[in-house]
Amino acid sequence: MVKLAAQADDRSPSKLRKAGRILVVDDEAQVRIMIGATLEHQGYEVELAGNSGEALEALELNTFELVLTDIVMQGGNGIALLERIHELHPHLPVIMVTAVHDIGVAIDSMRRGAYDYLLKPFEREHLVATVQRAVEHRHALQESQNYQQSLEHVVRARTEMLRQAMEDLEHSYDITLEALGDALDLKDSETEGHSKRVTAYTIALARACGISPSQIKVIARGAFLHDIGKMAIPDEILRKPGKLTPEEQEIMREHCPRGYHMLRKIPFLAEAAEIVFTHQEHFDGSGYPSGLRGSQIPIGARIFAIADTLDAITSDRPYRKGRSFDAAREEILRCSGTQFDPAVVEVFLKIPTELWQELRAEITNQNKRFSTFDMASSPLPPA
Repeated sequence: MVKLAAQADDRSPSKLRKAGRILVVDDEAQVRIMIGATLEHQGYEVELAGNSGEALEALELNTFELVLTDIVMQGGNGIALLERIHELHPHLPVIMVTAVHDIGVAIDSMRRGAYDYLLKPFEREHLVATVQRAVEHRHALQESQNYQQSLEHVVRARTEMLRQAMEDLEHSYDITLEALGDALDLKDSETEGHSKRVTAYTIALARACGISPSQIKVIARGAFLHDIGKMAIPDEILRKPGKLTPEEQEIMREHCPRGYHMLRKIPFLAEAAEIVFTHQEHFDGSGYPSGLRGSQIPIGARIFAIADTLDAITSDRPYRKGRSFDAAREEILRCSGTQFDPAVVEVFLKIPTELWQELRAEITNQNKRFSTFDMASSPLPPA
């Protein structure tokens, strides 16, 4: 195997071209030296090999832009070398050189992946032109690959930027929703902090039910905004200290469809709006506003119903003190199959009481710093 050093020749216009490395494989020393000298004169760096073994050794040690190989050689067949080269370097162009004037040989070589074909004897100008085309083809492939890689990098970067922008936008939405929930708690002072607590309980129970993280976010928003429709209920009914009349009860029940219509036209909250609409439905069909039963009620609303009752029983009211979490568990079990989905109740009863107590304490202690929506993607307190 012989390396020919590129010679300085100011007369060659190809000195302006970036030199490329070419491997010439031929068992006739005079032929490979002539080819090598011609290509060196054009500014290429040339390495010579006398057989297939030397050629494969050179390909292991160096990077080439082109291979010229004879077809009929002692110590290895050029077609076999062509196939081996394409296994190792699929994009490396190969020019087949032979003295056999048989068009079938040329066609077979091209089918096996050769870039071009030269018949001996050939003019030097023909050799140079063929090599130049092959090298330019190689450069075009490399530029295409580089462009594709660059494009893929840009797409990945822009996709990540878009994802981050959507996450930031979603976070901004959630902050706005929390402010809206706080405003509702101020309007209905009897249930101060209820929105955050019931959302935290809903998230914990949804996780225990195996709900996906993306769906938990939807359920959390529905839970947090479940009473948003109460903002349209007159204060004299919403804040009435005594028992509501049947007419007032009908007006109060309108908070479900009113809240639904407030949210359903907002794409970000369209799914959550379904929970707002159905959060007062009962598993046995005795709830409102539509009298849905069983699986007709969205799973998020069935989960929320238990979380809502848990907070209602354990929270203080002007007319009574809050009861214990154990008392709430007993009441929820009693209403299994009527008000609540038995399957969700079964999951609820497996969650230790201490977890609910810790969640309530965390929300109370952190007050406004606590984000119920951040909790949807953060770990629960240990049980």
